[in-house]
Amino acid sequence: MGVYTFSKSERLLNRKDFVNLNRLSKRLHTPHFSISLKQNGRALTRLGITVSKRIGNSVKRNRVKRLIREFFRLNKALFPQGHDIVVVAKKDAGDLGFWKIEGEFGDVFLDKSRRLPS
Repeated sequence: MGVYTFSKSERLLNRKDFVNLNRLSKRLHTPHFSISLKQNGRALTRLGITVSKRIGNSVKRNRVKRLIREFFRLNKALFPQGHDIVVVAKKDAGDLGFWKIEGEFGDVFLDKSRRLPS
């Protein structure tokens, strides 16, 4: 049952972690998201989400964050272990549904040609 959780230890919460990741990470881009990855020296993968006001009002921003967290929670095996990941939503991300988000992230994390660190 613990496989499908999103505990506090799996979240990036400190500003210092976000800034460090933005400076020193590998970046991947999709049409609606920018994804930053960096090894964290731990056994678990941590996720941080940034959604700015240009996405829309608070309802849209929170919905995008919920959908990203849900994808991470259900598909932890796709993400490289021992990495910090920050997902930054681009302008049109507020109009996406879960299946479109799943399609974009699935393309990034399943595509072997992108050579994600493992």
